[in-house]
Amino acid sequence: QVQLVESGGGLVQAGGSLRLSCAASGRTFSSYAMGWFRQAPGKEREFVASISWSGGMTHYADSVKGRFTISRHNAKNTVYLQMNSLKPEDTAVYYCAADFSNASPEYSGSYQVPWYNYWGQGTQVTVSS
Repeated sequence: QVQLVESGGGLVQAGGSLRLSCAASGRTFSSYAMGWFRQAPGKEREFVASISWSGGMTHYADSVKGRFTISRHNAKNTVYLQMNSLKPEDTAVYYCAADFSNASPEYSGSYQVPWYNYWGQGTQVTVSS
């Protein structure tokens, strides 16, 4: 069992930055990949970024590549999403999730929702134009 709690969302102007955090508890944090997803009103949940449990491998959606950075601090049981150069189209509820499907330290996590075993409750990010 894993519990995930996101924080750091809010309202920001276009071009601004936010850093999301996701605190994990339960299963040993340094044993599974983590991902960030987002869901805008009326749209499906979509992949944003993921990171291996070692932190050495990351993967990004094309829409955020070069603007967002995923990282993790295993000693703090926390994964982060640094979001820069935010755009109105980044407005969504952001979720972190845990992927237990592959124990390799270089497995960067799936980009598909069904592969994730546990989800946080989400944090709202709103970018005004």
